[in-house]
Amino acid sequence: MAKKRATASKRSPKAAAGDAVPVVGAREPCPCGSGRRYKACHGREAAHAVTELVRRPFEGLPAECDWVALRELVPAATVPLTLKDPLPDGVPSVTLGTVLPMAWPGLRRDTGAVLLGLQNDASSGDISRDLADTLVRALSAEAGNPVEGRRPDPDGPRLQDLLDLDAPFVPQVHAGFDFWLEDASAATGEVAASLERANEAAIPTARLNGVDAAYWCETPEKNHLRWVMPHPEEALLDALARLHAAGASSLGEGTRLVGSFRAHGLLVPVWDLPVGMSADDVEKPAAAFGERLAETLTRTGPLTADERRARSGFTNRQITLS
Repeated sequence: MAKKRATASKRSPKAAAGDAVPVVGAREPCPCGSGRRYKACHGREAAHAVTELVRRPFEGLPAECDWVALRELVPAATVPLTLKDPLPDGVPSVTLGTVLPMAWPGLRRDTGAVLLGLQNDASSGDISRDLADTLVRALSAEAGNPVEGRRPDPDGPRLQDLLDLDAPFVPQVHAGFDFWLEDASAATGEVAASLERANEAAIPTARLNGVDAAYWCETPEKNHLRWVMPHPEEALLDALARLHAAGASSLGEGTRLVGSFRAHGLLVPVWDLPVGMSADDVEKPAAAFGERLAETLTRTGPLTADERRARSGFTNRQITLS
């Protein structure tokens, strides 16, 4: 044991100086000079950094709430992305898509345009870093090829490092997945059949125009409004409880605030709506609710007994998606 300790204590001048230790194969000697395999030395730190969960991966991006909605709520949508740096030669555009064909993380079209898929399994605990790694590789991929998933470098860039944070982020919600192809009408054979199956499974969804990050969807039994909100969770739950206890939490006749869920560090209140209530029908009630909520969020006094019961009901029904 003493021999092993002595060997492990011999660090290379580079490691002793605090320089970054390069990433190597798990079974290779660690570049720090410890004499141990990488996976038993600095590889442990790298693995921990990669898997450590980032609670709000989209924080700092424009329209953080819409990023969360597109990741968790919306079947089919696209958003043009603007990078901080000029696009490489041969890449005319970069577009974020909710889901790509075959659940590919990324795709370089025949034209050189890049598609980045948002609803993919994360290889690390930081979705932003996973997406940035896919984006960087897609920009240099051969045209006409998908980009496979992989675990990103723990020191690699995040979306916040790559995207122009002053550029607008306005999702376009689609009825289906025709955006997979540059000319969906020309699809034939298995490609056409796959596209048809995906389109049939898509739940009709629309983004409201009058408020931010609120998405209406239609289901056979009832419609819903799911609204991703940026407010601190405790303050938002208090405000929702105050409104509910006062009979002011609905969006009109036949509607009901049924609870909320947590996604990527943000709270998402959910309303049940009558089947006949369309996205257009809910626009004005949602805007009015937004005004009531803004006013109620300014109240900081203790909750009444009725408000505490309402809050308890919300938290008991709350789930966390991510």
